[in-house]
Amino acid sequence: MWLKRRKKENRRFLPVREQKDPARGVFTRRALLFMAVQTVTLGELARRLYKIQIEDGDHYARMAAKNRISKRLLAPPRGRIVDRYGVALANNKENWRALLMPEETTDVTGTIERFSSIIPLDDRDRTRIAREMRHQRRFVPVMLRDFLSWDEMARIELNAPSLPGVLIDVGTRRVYPEGELLAHIIGYVAPPNEKDVARSALLALPGMRVGRAGIEQSQDENLRGTAGSVEMEVNAVGRVMSELNREEGVPGEEISLTIDRALQQKVLNAIGDQTASAVVMDCQNGEVLAMVSTPSFDPSLFDSGVSHAQWIEWTNNQRTPLINKAVAGVYPPGSTFKPAVAMAALESGLVSPTDRFFCPGHLDVGGTRFHCWSRWGHGSVDLHLALKYSCDVYFYEVARRIGMERIAATAHKFGLGTQLDIELPHTRTGLIPTPAWRQAHHHHWNGGDTIVSGIGQGFVQVTPLQLATYTARIASGRAVQPHLVRAINGEIGNQVQPDHWPTLDMPEKYLAALRSGMFAVINEPHGTAPKARLDLPGITMAGKTGSAQVRRVSRALRESGHFNSANLPWEYRPHALFICFAPYDSPRYAVSVVIEHGNAGADAAAPLARTIMRDTLLRDPVTHTTPPESVADAGNMLTNP
Repeated sequence: MWLKRRKKENRRFLPVREQKDPARGVFTRRALLFMAVQTVTLGELARRLYKIQIEDGDHYARMAAKNRISKRLLAPPRGRIVDRYGVALANNKENWRALLMPEETTDVTGTIERFSSIIPLDDRDRTRIAREMRHQRRFVPVMLRDFLSWDEMARIELNAPSLPGVLIDVGTRRVYPEGELLAHIIGYVAPPNEKDVARSALLALPGMRVGRAGIEQSQDENLRGTAGSVEMEVNAVGRVMSELNREEGVPGEEISLTIDRALQQKVLNAIGDQTASAVVMDCQNGEVLAMVSTPSFDPSLFDSGVSHAQWIEWTNNQRTPLINKAVAGVYPPGSTFKPAVAMAALESGLVSPTDRFFCPGHLDVGGTRFHCWSRWGHGSVDLHLALKYSCDVYFYEVARRIGMERIAATAHKFGLGTQLDIELPHTRTGLIPTPAWRQAHHHHWNGGDTIVSGIGQGFVQVTPLQLATYTARIASGRAVQPHLVRAINGEIGNQVQPDHWPTLDMPEKYLAALRSGMFAVINEPHGTAPKARLDLPGITMAGKTGSAQVRRVSRALRESGHFNSANLPWEYRPHALFICFAPYDSPRYAVSVVIEHGNAGADAAAPLARTIMRDTLLRDPVTHTTPPESVADAGNMLTNP
């Protein structure tokens, strides 16, 4: 018994290797499984670390930098507009503004409300901000307020921690150093609307402006430039800590105009407070050297926003300060139209320069009497005398003989009643009526319509720019087109060369006959415009007067001998017109003047045109590459007539 027990105890203490453990196999398999799982896990972790740090390192570095760096586009400076000598007519000035970066705040509405409690926003600001938030992407900044003062900027900076995404930015605003002097030519800029932004994403940037009139509008794309960018370091709440990098935008192109700023000022001074327009043009190449329309307006008001009261004042003014009368004002040309009628008659072959017609002071046709401006008549007159005396009866008879279609065709060749190729929007074509035009409007054309059209009345309407172009074409014999843009970024266009413009399809001898008659108007005895005669030695001028009625005068009143249009209320008086060119022997400058309700062209418009032409000849801008500073310096015309 004892022996058996001893054997059992000895068996219990046998070496482990001699024991047979049933769990041994299970333990070994579990360890191997755990080891495999660990190996796979560590391998996947290593793979992911490699991908994150090596393969995608740049991506995550950019994401990390995005939390620290704010990058946005910068509106480029708008291109300058200068006169022919480089004098700035439209420029830029630094302007402080508050912007909101929507992607840098989680509560856009709350941020805007907190900003409004610091810097008040009116209803117009709120409407604009809401519109931009709807239509712009979150990474495009929205302008909260423009034209900030130093006090307003300090308040924004002081409250920056509670205004995530709000930052102060320096931009530019458009300034017009000459104010009203060139408003109708330069135009103005205004913030873009939804249609503008839909056409160009660049316009969504804060500070971008769109040209709304004049050269600002016609050359808008050239003036815009290319956007720049800026990188700024921001903290956790989006406050700007420092600027890291800036790439300035490319400014818009510099537009150099044909205008002589100083001559423009002289023309304005000559017009004074009259409601008028005047154009000075180079006969040889069509450069517009001055273009004045009065009254005018301050274009800088449109950049910051025109008040309702100011807008009402402008629109209710019967003298229409917002309209460029030189290109958008249409007027009956009156007797200034007679040279065009004369050319139509000569080209038709039905009338020669020596044919004479008798003027008893009126012409009776079909029971209707058409009066000459002279009650006593002019007797027997040929073309030269008819232009010199501005005889209405002569041109009544000529128009009746040749018909309106011939007159219209010739007028169009002179640039009247056509769309002129000038770099200005909202230009009007005027009207040279024809029987077909009248019938298209469901009315009958009768002989009386042709007769009154022969003296530039009836339905005939032209613009002052067309009158200047017409005069330049008579003087030069070339089909010049008026233009305002002389150079872009210093590169002068081919249009400044006279040879660029073709000759008119008109016989030179007939053009010479027109010039001779216009010379007589000013320089021969009994011409209608002796007040336009120049006092410059060796220089003479040719021209034509015009008075255009705005309401019909009855036959009884005319024949009473007591009618005087100067006694009528201002708005019922005739318009006063005058066209001229000089020097007569070698034409270089053409001038047109229209004084609204100025009454008589010979008394009101002719002396004004004389003053303008005299100032132009003394400055002689086309022969200078730098601004002439004095009469002595500018007197090339006087020393070299």
